[in-house]
Amino acid sequence: MKKTDEPATSEKTADPSPKEKPVEKSVARAPPTMNRIRWGIAHILSTYNNTLITVTDITGTETIARSSGGQIVKTDRLESSPTAAMGVAKKISEICLEKGINGLMIRVRGRGGHNGPKNTGPGAQAAIRALSRSGLRIGKIEEVTPEPHNGCRMKGGRRGRRV
Repeated sequence: MKKTDEPATSEKTADPSPKEKPVEKSVARAPPTMNRIRWGIAHILSTYNNTLITVTDITGTETIARSSGGQIVKTDRLESSPTAAMGVAKKISEICLEKGINGLMIRVRGRGGHNGPKNTGPGAQAAIRALSRSGLRIGKIEEVTPEPHNGCRMKGGRRGRRV
């Protein structure tokens, strides 16, 4: 005789409760006005001397908030620092969230032109990072530094700057 692991009784145990249909959970959805993102445009001017952030509405005509590095730090040489830029971005994000703006499209600008440097200052990336960490949605990031089209003559004379 073979030994089996089955119990000695040959009765099949029936499931005591009948099969229940899973109850569908109703998902509480916010009204459409709560889910919508209200966009603004953050104009970041980052030079070697200062960092300025101005937030406008989507058309760019009405200013919603503005701040600069000089409002955050006391000394002139620290106005363009990444720390000052983070403070400016934090101040701007609080104002934007208070006024109902919860998404930003960012336009970063350096000094540019025919005499200025064509790259942005040290506060630009820190400001963008601080804006995204503060709870604002970031749409697109544009670099809008003005580029000369051979308009004015460069300084330095005919033979250039001799070092």
